[in-house]
Amino acid sequence: MEDDGGERSSFVIGLIENRAKEVGVAAFDLRSASLHLSQYIETTSSYQNTRTLLHFYDPMVIIVSPNKLAPDGRVGVSELVDRFYATVKKVVMPRGCYDDTKGAVLIKNLAAKEPSALGLDTYYKQYYLCLAAAAASIKWIEAEKGVIVTNHSLLVTFNGSFDHMNIDATSVQNLEIIEPLHSTLWGTSNKKRSLFHMLKTTKTFGGTRLLRANLLQPLKDIETINGRLDCLDELMSNEQLFFGLSQVLRKFPKETDRVLCHFCFKPKKVTNELLGVDSSKKSQMLVSSIILLKTTLDALPLLSKVLKDAKSIVLANIYKSICENEKYALIRKRIGEVIDEDVLHARVPFVARTQQCFAVKAGVDGLLDIARRSFCDTSEAIHNLANKYREDFKLPNLKLPYNNRHGFYFSIPHKDIQGKLPSQFIQVMKHGNNIRCSTLELASLNVRNKSAAAECYLRTEVCLEALVDSIREDVSVLTLLAEALCLLDMLVNSFAHAISSKPADSYTRPEFTDNGPLAIDAGRHPILENIHSDFVPNNIFLSEASNMVIVMGPNMSGKSTYLQQICLIVILAQIGCYVPAHFSTLRVVDRMFTRMGSLDNLESNSSTFMTEMKETAFIMQNVSQRSLIVMDELGRATSSSDGFAIAWSCCEYLLSLKAYIIFATHMENLAELATIYPNFQLKDGPRNIPHYGLLLAEVAGLPNSVIETARSITSRITKNDVKRMEINYLQYHPIQMAYHVVQRLICMRYSSQAFVVKNIFLIFLSDLEGQGKLQGHKVKFLQ
Repeated sequence: MEDDGGERSSFVIGLIENRAKEVGVAAFDLRSASLHLSQYIETTSSYQNTRTLLHFYDPMVIIVSPNKLAPDGRVGVSELVDRFYATVKKVVMPRGCYDDTKGAVLIKNLAAKEPSALGLDTYYKQYYLCLAAAAASIKWIEAEKGVIVTNHSLLVTFNGSFDHMNIDATSVQNLEIIEPLHSTLWGTSNKKRSLFHMLKTTKTFGGTRLLRANLLQPLKDIETINGRLDCLDELMSNEQLFFGLSQVLRKFPKETDRVLCHFCFKPKKVTNELLGVDSSKKSQMLVSSIILLKTTLDALPLLSKVLKDAKSIVLANIYKSICENEKYALIRKRIGEVIDEDVLHARVPFVARTQQCFAVKAGVDGLLDIARRSFCDTSEAIHNLANKYREDFKLPNLKLPYNNRHGFYFSIPHKDIQGKLPSQFIQVMKHGNNIRCSTLELASLNVRNKSAAAECYLRTEVCLEALVDSIREDVSVLTLLAEALCLLDMLVNSFAHAISSKPADSYTRPEFTDNGPLAIDAGRHPILENIHSDFVPNNIFLSEASNMVIVMGPNMSGKSTYLQQICLIVILAQIGCYVPAHFSTLRVVDRMFTRMGSLDNLESNSSTFMTEMKETAFIMQNVSQRSLIVMDELGRATSSSDGFAIAWSCCEYLLSLKAYIIFATHMENLAELATIYPNFQLKDGPRNIPHYGLLLAEVAGLPNSVIETARSITSRITKNDVKRMEINYLQYHPIQMAYHVVQRLICMRYSSQAFVVKNIFLIFLSDLEGQGKLQGHKVKFLQ
């Protein structure tokens, strides 16, 4: 497979749907040799779930079946690709290529894990659409790339997107998870203004991609999350282990995961006439992959030494599955029988080319030895030519750089040239303070040198065929190694590094419960605290008994920042990282929804208010009992009466659910909800400045008469509101008191701290006394 760069996406996506609006997705990663299968029912006409998955994978190719509208005229996935992914290569394959039976056979043969471990036997009928998409995707990849996928080499996951928290594409943008909302405003500033860029201190391309994937789809499995947190606990308490791992991981090539997947693909047998110009490039990549694999395996003993005494489950499992696996030593032994021991991975172009030419041991192939002598002779002639020019033309600072495109060329400083260059120099080009040029003699030697190098690559490939075939027999352990190194890179170089670079105890381990509260004490915004040193911490508490909080405050008071902060803390916790808070306990979130500030959407012909309503409708249609919903200003883009009515009714609907909701608004009348619904909670703290809007209007320069009239109107409205709230309080107060007692009992159920239980119990008794139900029996209860 060709090398297509570091962080650029390498996903090929296969899509198919049926008339029941069920969608099958097969996401094949060419770089890491993994296949992710998902199947789900679309719940919106805009295909929001599919768009979220496509945003997550950021594909380079999307494969679809011929477009065929459903009886109701519904737009299909093909139309979705045309509308939102016009810059991505779209491939239309016949429906005959979408064969779920063939897809199941392919997965069974190609998966690194046993079919029973994948659940293929159990869920074959359930996943028939994504298996059909997999068949089409693999067929296109093998035909387009000219390869055959090696048996038992693919890392296959079923229903992957639903094993993780779902964050829709709009929320990813609103929360600035990957990119800041206004990145153009910051110019070339290196300050980390998104969560991804703040944590992007990984050293490998695979670790960076794993970090991005985790942020877009955080974990839901508490056991896995706690395993990562246990690993961070050990790294933070054991400096020798932390710094030892940091140093060892630098020994592994940045491209390790991408190189290891090269052995998952076997080139198809073609005739020599069809090899053409690309044959030398493929040979060069193969040699480079072997050298990189050798470098990776050479570093494993160092990793084993550092991990030997690790206690946490994650590190102990990596040591057991990687460091104690004898297959890696056998692969290293096979490589040592063919590859020269002194060959190392190099990044400098000419050094890398030389290393590749001399990768195979001398004496293995006679034709290769002849090609090497030719390569050495032409290389020596080129350097001798450079020395000759330095003497003949009095150019002591003449240099002989090399790049893969032009080969060798001359670089001469401007200051060394007196008048014009001698006529022998051609292809003259200015480059900074130097002049780049060549000569006919150098060009001739370059051609001969390049030809000798190409012959070295071809003969080397012949020598390595048997070696590569033997490595492919154990390709599943290479996939495992790539996965482990990416995980270590993320945990050590991203998570642990981020925590260690902050003041002591400023980041703490989050706790998790199945259905307990979402409680954060002294939480901070992970991005903004790096920019503003005077950031003020804030708290939040949500539970089954009080599942909604309304946040009120004037403009620029930090409401939006507060909402974003809570979401980012939850995401950090569910990827298995410490969080910026004094204390936090969380209920695992399965879906995160945000509805924040919006503008007119000209593409969909939607006004600001229509955009608000579409986003809110999406939340209402897809909310689950374990969702976290964050809404910032709802209903302000229409008339005040309609906006208030919609905001009130939406709050009532959400209050009836078990989801956790945080609602920020300017509408003070929404506070009346707290006088009616016992599961409603207002944000504690000083209230906003009375009539803040009138003060701003006065500062802005509105006439005094207008301001006074507005104050008079506001006064009358406020009196009516206060009177109505007093009536609600008298009517609903007994129910609220009983509900608050139940709330504290629920909190006690999830507490593991004895002193916390005692304090909550005392509050519980106090509440009962307040309702006149204890009648002086507190001491008896405590005994």
